[in-house]
Amino acid sequence: MNRTGLSLKKWLQCFAFFASLSVVNFGYASSHREAPLISNDPLADNTDVYAFRSPDDPNTITLIANYIPFESPEGGPNYYTFGSRIRYEIHIKNRANTAGDDITYRFTFSSTNEDPSTFFNIRLGKQNLKTTYICEKSMDGGKTFRTIVMNGIVPPANIGPRSIDDKTLGLNSSYDALAAQAIATTAAGEKVFCGPVDDPFFVDLAGAFDVGGFRPEGNTTNPTIDGLNRYNVHTIAIKVPISLLQKDGKNASQAANILDPDFVIGVWASASRQRIQTIFAGGDMGMDGEYVQVSRLGMPLVNEVIIPVGLKDKWNATTPYAGQDLQFASYFSNPELALYMDDSQFGGAVPSLNALRIQAKSLGSFDFRNGKPGLGGLKGNVALAGTALAEAAFGGVLLPDMKSPRAVDILPIFYTGVPNLAPYQLATGKGGNPLAGGKPFINNFLPTLGDMLRLNMAVPPTPRNDPKFSTIGLLGAAVLGLTDPIYAGTKDLQFIPNMDGFPNGRRLEDDVTTIELQAVGGVVLAAIGLWYDDFTPNVTASPVTPQLGSVLGFTSGPTKNDAAFKTSFPYMATPWRGFDYVEKARF
Repeated sequence: MNRTGLSLKKWLQCFAFFASLSVVNFGYASSHREAPLISNDPLADNTDVYAFRSPDDPNTITLIANYIPFESPEGGPNYYTFGSRIRYEIHIKNRANTAGDDITYRFTFSSTNEDPSTFFNIRLGKQNLKTTYICEKSMDGGKTFRTIVMNGIVPPANIGPRSIDDKTLGLNSSYDALAAQAIATTAAGEKVFCGPVDDPFFVDLAGAFDVGGFRPEGNTTNPTIDGLNRYNVHTIAIKVPISLLQKDGKNASQAANILDPDFVIGVWASASRQRIQTIFAGGDMGMDGEYVQVSRLGMPLVNEVIIPVGLKDKWNATTPYAGQDLQFASYFSNPELALYMDDSQFGGAVPSLNALRIQAKSLGSFDFRNGKPGLGGLKGNVALAGTALAEAAFGGVLLPDMKSPRAVDILPIFYTGVPNLAPYQLATGKGGNPLAGGKPFINNFLPTLGDMLRLNMAVPPTPRNDPKFSTIGLLGAAVLGLTDPIYAGTKDLQFIPNMDGFPNGRRLEDDVTTIELQAVGGVVLAAIGLWYDDFTPNVTASPVTPQLGSVLGFTSGPTKNDAAFKTSFPYMATPWRGFDYVEKARF
């Protein structure tokens, strides 16, 4: 039995499915309107999930689940707010051997009208669509819940100066003051905020869906633009002491080291509606029946651009438990966008991806293009002994056959997390052998066999003003670990800035679109010593070759949010004010 509580035999049985992996779609954008049914139900639509160690309060973890995409700040008179009769939930997994959630936070909302005689949302100090919430918490897999916040306050939409600031007509307050007053603190020490914020995601949506026609920064012919610039979302944000999330109640100071496997959690979010909806002749609506999940989100971008259109609604109705995600596993093996990073396929069709070219002859032998063997030819080789690729370990998962080259790098990131085992260590200290032990830099291994955002809570947060802070997250840590003399001179475990970045959790600043495109382009393989084709062992002076430099220099478009993040909880920027309209800026 391994430390996760999952037997090796059971592990391999669960993953027998992977032996038949074939073709996958893999693209990028944020999870806004990602499936046919949920695109017609924006109040229940997950947009993004974040999990990170709080930069100003490192004894806590901040969990964020955002909903309601593309909220125009001008969207009156019925401004966006959380829906009633919807269950919004944040799910936490801290043990791999339990059947479902280990912790669940459930939110339900209700709205009232203080002045039904007016068509305005706010007038004379009274508010219509005034929204409050109840937060409940379960510690037994959702069997029982207890209320931890009662009558929580949701701030109103940021309408304009007369509605918010004005002493006579409005609420006689600054908007930031209203938001601060809405932060609730539970008896156990969690801080909770629910309300509108600036959408923190940034992406070239138009380029992404034009068959991957991203417009990197510096494109002057048709400049890139953040497709979510000046849109708001509604957030559920919780700041939780680490001891409340760690499976044994430990705080960060009790971790064995910064990659302690006992501090790994998985996080995902969902929304559920009642099964029966009735519209009455008088304009009233009734709802009845059990609650059914209609939306979910863990790792960014999955349903919107990985799951095929015919299965998107089914994906939203399933959970990452009980092997349910195994039915979708075939869509994570040969990334579709990799075809546009391969000159033997459609490499010339999308010029914006020219900087990304997957290894076709890494170390003279290994081809990771779609349908090629990758490391499959090593399956069963004695050289794999002691590594994660050995048959006695996880070779049945990571090397399923001779035509699933990316099962070794992309697949585990989404379904299990990455263990601190060779070859998943930096090439620093490997002496040119990618299978040797190298410099540890990640362990967020939680083999639940399903999609969720995984975070090792023992990893310290990188200060946002650190000169080495990088929006490319864990890849930024890998670059420092390979090139910075402070870290590259030893294979010992050290804290490297950005070890707390995506895909080890997800920070608000992380440019996940660029990170995942670079990953499809093989940069993770390069980081562990499977270098690009322009590196020749015993000949090339440095593994940082022009091809690797091109990949690391690639951006998918906007590289930062359209508004500055705050330095304290809930960290996201103030929602855009409808009255203060400005033309959408280019980034």
